Amino acid sequence: MTSMTVLFTPWYRRIPTRSAGTCDQPGSAEPTAILDHRSSAISHLVKRSHQSAGSDDPVAILREGHSIIRDEVRAVYALEERTPVSHVFSRGFGSCSQRLAVLESVARALGIQTRVRALLIDRSFWYPRFPRTKFALPDQMLLAWPEFRINQWKPDQWTPASELFGSIGCRGGGSFTNSGSETLFEAVGRCAVDWDGREAGGTHDLSHFIRADHGYFANRDDAFAVLGQTLCGPSRLVADPLLRRISA
Repeated sequence: MTSMTVLFTPWYRRIPTRSAGTCDQPGSAEPTAILDHRSSAISHLVKRSHQSAGSDDPVAILREGHSIIRDEVRAVYALEERTPVSHVFSRGFGSCSQRLAVLESVARALGIQTRVRALLIDRSFWYPRFPRTKFALPDQMLLAWPEFRINQWKPDQWTPASELFGSIGCRGGGSFTNSGSETLFEAVGRCAVDWDGREAGGTHDLSHFIRADHGYFANRDDAFAVLGQTLCGPSRLVADPLLRRISA
């Protein structure tokens, strides 16, 4: 059954494929309207992550940042993607995409360049999390999946968020079901996300949910500027608070 919310989706988001980012996107560590890592809230988060890591290793600090965000920013479903990360962290709740954006901001504050891969995800991916409210889900959703340039001496080597803690499946466990307490953000901590089908149907393979891959952007601000958000503006004003309530 087609989602009723497809009626409120911008016309250009109904197109299966669309020219957008490029595979050789260099990324950046600069602040943006969304990734405002020079804000006091994010600066304090970075300081706490550094203290918790007990090391100057930026990867160790970034991993500790993930733990703090996981524990202190409650997961909710939300559609307004342009919310500054300082606001997301300060208010204490956000979507998986928004929580990943907070993690990106920590990386950029540490001088680690990041970029995002724009993936169009089928609504069925969220069915297990919202079994009784499928009607409220958009037909398809744009996911800005971050990558990190951990090794500055290898500019062409990027580490996806799903491999920040090691290779796919590095911590074992079953498949990511998008139900219960584990969200995409938590799943990253056990490397349980494979958008490229490298496991070819394995327990971590989520590639069958991808409708389109729009390539890479230097930041999520650019991705949303080019591709738009999941719903048009007026629809987000109605749907965003509704979906936050049912996912709380």
